[in-house]
Amino acid sequence: MVKNINILNKQKPLTPMLFIIMGVSGTGKSSVAIDLADELSIIYVDADDFHSEQAKQHMADNKPLTDDMRKPWLAAILQHLQSLYQQGKSVVLAYSGLKSAHRALFRNLAFTCHFFCLIGDKQLIAKRMSQRDNHFFSADLLDSQFAAMEFPNKDEVDVSLVDIDRAFNLLAAEIHTLTEKIIEKANHEQSF
Repeated sequence: MVKNINILNKQKPLTPMLFIIMGVSGTGKSSVAIDLADELSIIYVDADDFHSEQAKQHMADNKPLTDDMRKPWLAAILQHLQSLYQQGKSVVLAYSGLKSAHRALFRNLAFTCHFFCLIGDKQLIAKRMSQRDNHFFSADLLDSQFAAMEFPNKDEVDVSLVDIDRAFNLLAAEIHTLTEKIIEKANHEQSF
């Protein structure tokens, strides 16, 4: 974990914020999200925890999820996030965010929302996936993830692209710096 100044000690958001760390499987979403949640002293949520056992087994059998299979998963995540918002909690969510229509669902929540899209070379990601232990998602499904991934378009101004091909501390430091600017901007806009 990278230790930096605690961003929220410097400046607390006026409304609860939702930071979504997104990307294909193997990009390091969970590690980055845990680090950011720790840095901000806010709640960490892993979207994988909301998959049904059936969906996990489906992926473990090297079968990609269909959009119909993703619907109850997304509904459960959104319901949990809405509950956290009502408690006034800010959140960092590790979530694939493959489809633009699904990303839009998170923008409809009352949070001030920002996405960090982790991007990297397929070979690098495959290597990282081969080094993971006890994960239900097989590296054999990586091609299906890249095929399903709808990279953010120019209208998705709340998405920062972040290259993962570097040391973790440098990646985390960039996200910490971006997060501080996002909080400052959100507070400035909300104060008027």
